[in-house]
Amino acid sequence: MAGILAWFWNERFWLPHNVTWADLKNTEEATFPQAEDLYLAFPLAFCMLMVRLIFERFVAKPCAIALNIQANGPQIAQPNAILEKVFTAITKHPDEKRLEGLSKQLDWDVRSIQRWFRQRRNQEKPSTLKRFCESMWKFSYGLYIFTYGIRFLKKTPWLWNTRHCWYNYPYQPLTPDLHYYYILELSFYWSLMFSQFTDIKRKDFGVMFLHHLVAILLITFSYVNNMARVGTLILCLHDSADALLEAAKMANYAKFQKICDLLFVMFAMVFITTRLGIFPLWVLNTTLFESWEIVGPYPSWWVFNLLLLVIQGLNCFWSYLIVKIACKAISKGKSGKWNPLHVSKDDRSDIESSSDEEDSEPPGKNPHTATTTNGTSGTNGYLLTGACAMDD
Repeated sequence: MAGILAWFWNERFWLPHNVTWADLKNTEEATFPQAEDLYLAFPLAFCMLMVRLIFERFVAKPCAIALNIQANGPQIAQPNAILEKVFTAITKHPDEKRLEGLSKQLDWDVRSIQRWFRQRRNQEKPSTLKRFCESMWKFSYGLYIFTYGIRFLKKTPWLWNTRHCWYNYPYQPLTPDLHYYYILELSFYWSLMFSQFTDIKRKDFGVMFLHHLVAILLITFSYVNNMARVGTLILCLHDSADALLEAAKMANYAKFQKICDLLFVMFAMVFITTRLGIFPLWVLNTTLFESWEIVGPYPSWWVFNLLLLVIQGLNCFWSYLIVKIACKAISKGKSGKWNPLHVSKDDRSDIESSSDEEDSEPPGKNPHTATTTNGTSGTNGYLLTGACAMDD
């Protein structure tokens, strides 16, 4: 074990040339980041989960009820042992051949069987109340941490001149405010790693899992080798759009459609500007070029920048989804106008799988081409179900 630890903490990997771990030990004059500090994130992540449960129960839920958001779930499918067996053991989306076979076996018409499967699938979907509570928690945290980050960074020299991220590196002391900022962010991402298995499931579960994993690695990595200054810039920049997204989702659940549309447009502008503009031109510029000039590359420097490029790839993916959603919403409107009735459920399902399906449809209408869904109708329903996946 000692040999494995010595190999893992090899100074030639983690630190610049001629720098040792002994040089970064805490002294009476200065405090530096220590790897063991990060263990604090695990109990804090658990505490954050407990705080979330209390917040959703005693704060978010009363707010939702005050906004007339009810916990009523979708219509319950009538009990049927044969269909239930097919649903649980074979498929939740039977094809035409299987539907015809079930129709003959049960002496039901095909449309009734399709309706049963839709209702049964909707039973596993979370209620609007649960979605609102989840969004309100993320909104509250996102607003707090972004406000804290701005208040902290405006007092630092590296916000105004990123070259200060590398002057005197790695002998940059750790301040209590920076330590608090880092540990709180790391705890939150660990809490998301744990809670994503119980939160609302979406089609991009794998992408979000990768995002949370890379975020944890980046925070841990930058803390251990004392790249915390540039790390605070990355954290604050990526927190900037989160509160707007969650606020737009809450407005959507409360059926404040004009507010929802406005918030989504603001979110899209902030997200694309920060992720595709400021991040590569400001942050990647300093991590790739200014650090090379002032400090020079070393093994962990390459890994750190590789992780940042992965994050940028995810930023491009989500920005593409946002633009795609907006373009479809506009192009399907009358005369190019913003028309919520021209966004189909099939379009939404390309992005978000947790939106409710219809419980019933009028006679003669194909259920696969319906235009509205329970709880999320119109353009903002489409926009928000697409944007729900982008919690970065």
